[in-house]
Amino acid sequence: MRYMGLDVGDRTIGVAISDALKITAQGKETIFRQSIKQDIDRLVDLIVEYEVTRIIPGLPKNMNGTLGPQGEKTQDFIKKLEKKIKYSDRIQRDVEIIFWDERLTTIGAQKMLIQADVSRQKRKTVIDKIAAQLILQGYLDSLPRE
Repeated sequence: MRYMGLDVGDRTIGVAISDALKITAQGKETIFRQSIKQDIDRLVDLIVEYEVTRIIPGLPKNMNGTLGPQGEKTQDFIKKLEKKIKYSDRIQRDVEIIFWDERLTTIGAQKMLIQADVSRQKRKTVIDKIAAQLILQGYLDSLPRE
């Protein structure tokens, strides 16, 4: 049972999955948005495949902590995902959703890829997956260790 981090954008959704011990996050894929139904169906496939019990979507906030238009879009998308999870016969457990403040996550991912000398074209295809990984890793690092 694992956790899933999400970086929800207008054109893509970055997806990261924790390891089984919930210590590290690995970027899994970038979903190129097609339709709400197809996007959510792909996420449900991943939730089932990795036995996800907690989803950590990044919540984009303004620097003053208020929620902007992108944050509202993210919340709307997650509500639709939550409804699909609740009524899916493929998911046999409760899935908790915890929003995570993602301010500057994409900028951090961009800097990391530039430092690694990743080409501009390649950065476009992996930036959201890396941002999701940073969101999830930030959440995992905040958890108390036993």
